[in-house]
Parts: sequence; C-alpha cells; structure tokens
Amino acid sequence: MRTVGVEEELLVVDLDGRPVALGPDALAVAAGRGEGEDVVEHDRADRAAEGRPGSADRGGGARLVPELMAQQVELGTRVCGSLDEVAAELRHWRDRAAAAATATGARVAALATSPVAVRARPTPGERYARMLATFGPIATDQLTCGCHVHVAVADDEEGVAVLNRIRVWLPVLTALTANSPFWQGEDTGYASYRSRAWSRWPTAGPLAVVPDAAAYHRLVDALLATGTVIDRGMLYFDARLSATWPTVEVRTADVALRVEDAVVLAGLVRGLVETAAREAAAGTPPPDAPGELLRLASWRAGRSGLTGDLVHPVTGRPAPAADVLAALVEHVRPALADAGDERLVTRGVGVLLHRGTGADLQRRVFRETGDPAAVVRAAVAVTAGQPGDVARAAVAPSR
Repeated sequence: MRTVGVEEELLVVDLDGRPVALGPDALAVAAGRGEGEDVVEHDRADRAAEGRPGSADRGGGARLVPELMAQQVELGTRVCGSLDEVAAELRHWRDRAAAAATATGARVAALATSPVAVRARPTPGERYARMLATFGPIATDQLTCGCHVHVAVADDEEGVAVLNRIRVWLPVLTALTANSPFWQGEDTGYASYRSRAWSRWPTAGPLAVVPDAAAYHRLVDALLATGTVIDRGMLYFDARLSATWPTVEVRTADVALRVEDAVVLAGLVRGLVETAAREAAAGTPPPDAPGELLRLASWRAGRSGLTGDLVHPVTGRPAPAADVLAALVEHVRPALADAGDERLVTRGVGVLLHRGTGADLQRRVFRETGDPAAVVRAAVAVTAGQPGDVARAAVAPSR
C-alpha cells in the first residue's frame, strides 16, 4: 500500500474574524521557544520551502512551519499508511495550531481565502522577500491556503508515468475541495477563487506529458535556468515530483474546511496515483489532453465547484459534477478497494455532494448573517471540529 501525507495551510484570525499577522508568534509558541525567538521560526521558512523539517517537528515529516504571509501557518502530517492515520494527524496538527494561535489571542480557520477584506503581510525571511520583490502583486496579494497531498512512488520514472496519467483528473479535485468564494470582502461568484489567484504564478498550471524522468528533470532545469523562479519550491505545477521525498505531490486543492473532506481528497489522490502506476505498468498510454483544455477545465472547476457542470476528463464535454465525481470514483475503485479505502471515499464523496463544499457553507452563513466576519467565526468552529457550534459562532465572537 502506498503511503500518503498531507500539508494544509490555515488562516490565523482574530476574535472578530480578521486575518492577523500572528502566524510567526503562534509557531514560536508551538515550538516551545517563546516570543523572543521568532526570528528562528522566520528563518526556518526558507528551510521548510526546500522540504527540510520546520518548527515544532514531530518526526516523519510532520511539522508546523511558516508560510509566505504572516497571517498563515502550515501543517504537515506524518507519513501515513491509512486514511484513519491521516484523519488523526490532521486533527492533531489542527488542534496544535489552534492552541498555539489561542495563546497569542488568535484562532485558526481552514479557509482558502479570507472572507474579510485584508491587506496581506509577508513573513520575514530572505526567500519570501525575494519572492515579493520579484513578483510584485502576484506575491503580495497571495493570502491563499491550499492543501497538498503526497503519495509515495517507487522512483522518478514511476512518478513521471503517474504525472502523465493523473493530469486530466486534477481539476475535479479543485471542485471537490472548493472553499474560497470570497475575495477582499466580496463574493466572487467562484467556488474556488484561490485556484484563480494561484494561477497567476508563472509556473502554475498543468504539466505537459513528458516521456520519462530525464525529460522531466531537463524541463525543471530549463525553467530554473531562466532565472524567473527562485528555486525548485516555486515550480507550482498542478502535480510534481517532490524535490525531497520519493512522492508525487498533488497541489490543486483548496484547504478543506472539514478534516473528513481532506481525508476523502487524500484517498482519491492515492487512488489516482496507484491507478496511474498500474496503467503505466500495463503499457496503457496517458490520455492525450492538451494543456489548453486542462486549463479550461481548471477554470470551470474553480468557477462551479460541485454546483454546476464540470469538464468531463474522459469526454472533454460538460457534465454534471455528480457524474464527473462518479466517473472519478469508478476510475480508481479497484485501487481504493485494494487499499481498504473504498467505503470511506465513496461515502465521503456522497456526503460532499449532499452537504456541499466549504464554499457552500460560507455562502450559507453569509446569506443568513450578511457579515463576512461571521463566516470566519463559523469556519473557526468547523476547523476546531465543532460543527454543532457553527450557528452560535457565526452570531458573535467567542471571547
């Protein structure tokens, strides 16, 4: 069975729902180092970007680390063998991040963008300063939170074969996790506006089919040689080979509001990787889908989420989101069954279709309250695993 790990980015917010630049302070608390050593946590941001252990390391890759903006923290799970382990790890690290933020007078919310208008504040550090200076508003406006899933591969050859075969399905994962309808206090009309904001980076988007690992590495070297991106950490393909771990990393998802939805995502990604590896071993060629079509499919997924049509990865035609999700589950069902994930993932997809995504919950709270801050307070409650408190939390801050 392939191992899996998950990275999530969380917003750090005050009691009124505004993002606040207390991420580094929260990390100092989590690391047990005290507020006087914040600069250590800032410096570790550069190391975390290269895949090295960060602050509050738990071993096995698990960690809390800084992100580009000081209104964020990032968590990473251990390497997990089962989806139950993934769920336990995500709850552990969300709880730890929440406790650290609470010690600074803040909270954490699994929101992919801020419903409240905000000016992003960068985390100190040489690498982040270079990014801000090089990319201007693309970087300075980038207060967005994603979820990245790592799945083990045997080697780079298998990894490239997997990348070639999963690329057509990745927009579906954006729709599945859509959790960012708001931008600067306004409803954008998108279910995942984070995916659109993220697409402005020069290396973001679908990766072309490449014949083998050598060609993949030549492509990476050619991109780095342009001097445009700062390092390998800025190769923001929808999916890529990890520069540090023997994994394929899928990067198209919003951070999920609920842990159970993130677990479903992890199960589907592991199923996609295993299915693709089996296809490659059997000599099945990768789907012949041009990058232009995949970029359009990604836009459609970000716009509609699960409430409208998506571009079907097999036919290239519009189809209801429920039909496309059903096709995804059927595509990976043998791999899900072999990993023991079939029941959990199938049930989780059904729940998502019935209950809706994080974007749907955000909009529902906003319709009921008319208050973007109430949306954040509700998200804080859900992030903490207290969905029963959503209505109460949306009404007034919890002091």
